[in-house]
Amino acid sequence: MADHTVTVESTLEALLVEKKYSTIRDILSTMNPADIASVFDGLEESRLPLLFRLLPKELAAETFVEMEPDAQELLIRGFSDSELREVLDELYVDDAVDIVEEMPANVVRRILSQADPDMRKDINEILRYPENSAGSIMTTEYVSLRPGMTVEEAILRIRRTGVDKETIYTCYVTKNRTLIGLVSVKDLLLAQDDDETVDKIMETNVISVHTHTDQEEVARMFSKYNFLALPVVDTENRMVGIVTFDDAMDVMEDEATEDMEIMGGMTPSDKTYLRSSTFDLFKHRIPWLMLLMVSATFTGLIITHFESALAAQVALTAFIPMLMDTGGNSGSQSSVTVIRSLSLGEIEFSDLPRVVWKEIRTAVLCGISLAAACFAKIMLVDRLMLGNEDVTCLVALVVCATMALTVLVAKVIGCVLPMLAKKVGFDPAVMASPFITTIVDALSLLIYFGIASVLLLN
Repeated sequence: MADHTVTVESTLEALLVEKKYSTIRDILSTMNPADIASVFDGLEESRLPLLFRLLPKELAAETFVEMEPDAQELLIRGFSDSELREVLDELYVDDAVDIVEEMPANVVRRILSQADPDMRKDINEILRYPENSAGSIMTTEYVSLRPGMTVEEAILRIRRTGVDKETIYTCYVTKNRTLIGLVSVKDLLLAQDDDETVDKIMETNVISVHTHTDQEEVARMFSKYNFLALPVVDTENRMVGIVTFDDAMDVMEDEATEDMEIMGGMTPSDKTYLRSSTFDLFKHRIPWLMLLMVSATFTGLIITHFESALAAQVALTAFIPMLMDTGGNSGSQSSVTVIRSLSLGEIEFSDLPRVVWKEIRTAVLCGISLAAACFAKIMLVDRLMLGNEDVTCLVALVVCATMALTVLVAKVIGCVLPMLAKKVGFDPAVMASPFITTIVDALSLLIYFGIASVLLLN
């Protein structure tokens, strides 16, 4: 796909030089809006206004929605008022809201001034809802039917109003704006009698979300129920909008990206990697690196405190990296598993005892296996093959006992901390690899030197 995009980019560049605008228009007209936006992203910014004006009106609006905010802002600043109005007229309300949220204040004022009164009202209404709520990602453009309509009247209404709706497959039955049911176009088309009323064929067991429902919960409902659209109601069950599948997919992608960045020890960024400047990357990474660096000083303090023990048993030093890495890896495995389960709604805080007990049993099996393999490695490699006489059976016992206990502690910490974070309102992804590894490193050293002090230094 990337090679195809590069080929299209080079073709468009050549046609622009030759001023074959009709050919360019023909090529772009055969492409998907997302692909056109991807091609535009790789071209010089100076080329964008001309290429965008070559697109048919409807395709131009669909492409505009798919473009990066920087490119959108560039085009808006170059649009005449009539051009901007034409683009806005073709946009769905939720797409217009997404654009407004990404633009600086002066550009937003211009967008709102050129939007028709109904769209401006809808945009302002959606912007009033809390960020990351169902209300903030919904669209107010849906098909509404009355319960007393006949099938024939309902189909006629869909034909008349559907052109301006984001989806027409699922229609919502309301009475005085109160949501009482839903009916699909399939149900209407397959109805036996055109005079049958909508309330006779509609589904009354409607799953909906409130305007303040968290967008992650909304996305999970799409995944669970395989919806194409989900109705959004207020506290009085009055229909205010719908969330469509494409918006739910965007939420899933954004949340997954955010969790990956947090789990990697970075502040989440709204920009793509290639559009992020070096300073942007620095700004998002340095706070976590600073925090982890400072927290790692505890590891140094522990080693310093047991310096005399290390001096007496120098062989212990060689196994510190292995123990710390194993502990960190064990904690990371548990934390990632638990964070994923929390994100998917598979476990709740009330499941903490069950989760801890499961991780303890897993840790015992992993710890015993690793300790056995470690003992064999120490005696065969370190003592026999490398001829290190300081590595005795007692030293190997200390290392293996530490290994087993560290794995147990790490897995318990790895499952408990994300669940505690979720309980107090933090993102569980904060308690991922870098943070847990730092904690486990310190604890593994305390365990190591504690066992060594008892077995070797007394």
